Amino acid sequence: MRTERLTATAPGGRTRTRTWLLTLASIALSVVLFAVCAEIILRFLPVASGLASLPVNAADPVFRFAPNRAFVFSKDWDMRMVNHGHVNNDGWVNDQNYQKQSTVPLLAIVGDSYIEAAMVPHGETLEGRLAKAYQGRLRVYSFAASGAPLSQYLIWAQYAVKAYDAKAVIFNVVGNDFDESLQAYHEGPGFWEYVRDRDGTLRLHMFEHRVSLATRLVRESALLRYLVINLHIGSAADALKRKVRILVGAGKQPRYVGNTSADTNVRRISDSLAVIDAFFRDLPVMTGLPPDRIAFTLDGIRYPGASKGKSYFELMRRSFRQKGEALGYEVLDLDPLFFANYREHHQRFDFPDDGHWNALGHAVAAQAVRSSKLMARLLSTQASTK
Repeated sequence: MRTERLTATAPGGRTRTRTWLLTLASIALSVVLFAVCAEIILRFLPVASGLASLPVNAADPVFRFAPNRAFVFSKDWDMRMVNHGHVNNDGWVNDQNYQKQSTVPLLAIVGDSYIEAAMVPHGETLEGRLAKAYQGRLRVYSFAASGAPLSQYLIWAQYAVKAYDAKAVIFNVVGNDFDESLQAYHEGPGFWEYVRDRDGTLRLHMFEHRVSLATRLVRESALLRYLVINLHIGSAADALKRKVRILVGAGKQPRYVGNTSADTNVRRISDSLAVIDAFFRDLPVMTGLPPDRIAFTLDGIRYPGASKGKSYFELMRRSFRQKGEALGYEVLDLDPLFFANYREHHQRFDFPDDGHWNALGHAVAAQAVRSSKLMARLLSTQASTK
């Protein structure tokens, strides 16, 4: 009897199994069809393309992007702030192809995402404006990438001098350049950052960057790029945790000044001051340029009354300027220009929900460079050689 009962129920079990399999297959097919449709549709929309960084290793230690390609910048789920740009023949976000053999002197502009400026048309950027203003008298090339700190700037400045015989370098310094030059605070794949050796001295160290298969797949798919770059799906969980902690009172809403945390804890300040010392120690060695051939544009709080109390960036920018000027470097503090411009025109220098300079911010920075002693010396030297 037991055997007959088991045999009798077997067909029903097989039916249920087939039903589940068909349901799973139907779900899988629906997901695939949805993904295919989404991929096709998104290819016609301004999904961020990314800039396709190249591997960085001992054989090729300079962080750059895949050359000779167009890119699309857009931000967040609604793909706003759309900009179409170009990565040139040497792997930099710049409409100009770089020439290693030229009788026209080169001015190198070095920085992070402010100089990379993927969200601003090239002609409206600091380097684009300077290149146009001094066409035929100076070449103006940019060397920059998002996330890079002061420590990485040294590598690019050295590259600009060695590869292109740069006669002068302008570094753009922003709020997160100091602590993020230390590996203990920030480890950017492909970047050179400071690490303490056994005796506590800060030394530059390269962190290799490999382009994984997953990264290659993301680069090839509009749907995956939308999820990873526009929706930030990889960091969504961490962002949600921070918001929950703030909402339940377990954490405080961080205060930002200069697009970096305003926190002034003693360890962070001490470490950042050590970075400034190490940077100015290494600068003449790595570039081979005298102080009168190097200048700095120094970002600020931009708007009168924007700072409320002491902040990390204000302490750092003051220390950086004092150290640089004491060593004979020209430091172009942009805040006086920002303040004056805002009082007269009441227009923003950045985007509504993005702290990077907009076209006006770049125009103010370009004005500072054009009025600098460095630029006067470069033009004077170039005129005297003709």
